[in-house]
Amino acid sequence: MPPTSSSVPVVQPADSRFRCIACGELSDSASQNFRCARCGDLLEITYPRWEEAKPDAADLKSLWRKRRLSLSAVDLSGVWRFRELLPAIENDQEVVTLREGNTPLYELPQCARITGVPRLYAKHQGMNPTSSFKDTGMTVAATFARRAGFRWVACASTGNTSASMAAYAARGGMRSLVLVPEGKISWSKLSQALDYGAVTCQLRTDFDGCLRLLQELVLRAPVYQLNSINPFRLEGQKTIALELLEQLDWQVPDHIIVPGGNLGNSSAIGKALLEMRDLGLISHLPKLSVIQAEGANALVRTLREAKGECLISVQAETRATAIRIGNPASWKRAARVLEATGGACEQVSEVEIAQAKAEIGAEGIGCEPASAVTLAGLKKLVQQRFVKPDEIVVLVLTGNLLKDPDFTIDFHRGELFEGAEGASGALERLRRPPIVLDATLDAVIRTLEQAEKS
Repeated sequence: MPPTSSSVPVVQPADSRFRCIACGELSDSASQNFRCARCGDLLEITYPRWEEAKPDAADLKSLWRKRRLSLSAVDLSGVWRFRELLPAIENDQEVVTLREGNTPLYELPQCARITGVPRLYAKHQGMNPTSSFKDTGMTVAATFARRAGFRWVACASTGNTSASMAAYAARGGMRSLVLVPEGKISWSKLSQALDYGAVTCQLRTDFDGCLRLLQELVLRAPVYQLNSINPFRLEGQKTIALELLEQLDWQVPDHIIVPGGNLGNSSAIGKALLEMRDLGLISHLPKLSVIQAEGANALVRTLREAKGECLISVQAETRATAIRIGNPASWKRAARVLEATGGACEQVSEVEIAQAKAEIGAEGIGCEPASAVTLAGLKKLVQQRFVKPDEIVVLVLTGNLLKDPDFTIDFHRGELFEGAEGASGALERLRRPPIVLDATLDAVIRTLEQAEKS
């Protein structure tokens, strides 16, 4: 039988505790909606043991490096390899893993020339098992869901979360329930959830409406929530920053630029950076900046119009579906990370997103539209002189090109902004539409010659 709705996720008290991000209340368990019992704000996971016995930074780096040679399933995970900075598990067999993490760090020489920033890199989280960064958090959250005895897990999603959750639920022997907005999700992402066995509900609302309904559901049914308000998710996503710094030989970049949707990823990366500094793994913080689409710019407006004191929700609309969120749950955490690291928050247009996506693609590196906001935002930050040419910049690409192929096809066919004023000139040189030819050698040679001249 599944647990009752009163069952609660727990952490090991001697290892880690839940802490409210607002009032600081500490507890060893959390309600099903992961809200503080005192003030109702979100929870995070903290590690009291570090105050008593801080781990040695050099020893940790050496241990993590040695594990790269291990064939153990828990060490083959690019998340659990860093388990000293995660909530404790009793044994390795508890872990639900698909060998997530271990994603590449690419140099971007062409984009470097375009932006005038010579040392430009992309950390490509689209190379995870289900092709998005969500897997890094889902392995931890799914592990603790199964550990707590849940048979059902659930999420509201714009696509990537549903794919990841369904895969990890299947891997962990659990059932999954997906709530997605009808007509506002890429079929590529939806197909993943279906293939991994999720019970998938397309609701006549937007993502924020799906999330509200899920919050009500978990208080009435024996279902474990796996959206990014679940603090175990953010603990797993922290490892993106750990792996990145390890790939840079622990040399801190000047800037890390992240797309902004529900803002869990920027919150997780920021939490990791602060913890790494406090543990002596890095000497100082990079600036972490968040880029949003103009049509889904809740954090931008919150910081500019409300000075970060209260959330300004928006009716989200953008073709970058992964960040089409108007009421981001983790806005407060993200705002604090920006303040702590001295980062910026900027917005970019649909045309700027499409152009940046094609420019990244011209490097031989595909990404979904939401990832491309990072390059588009970098251009603006360079123009504002917030980013300087001699600095090291890392873009976090959150999803694979094949997450939203319709966007790419429409772009190259010239149908993405058909009829939109001012769009064609900026994008025409980047379009590579398919060419229909007679099946003759001469036709192919003529096309090759024309391409050589262009």
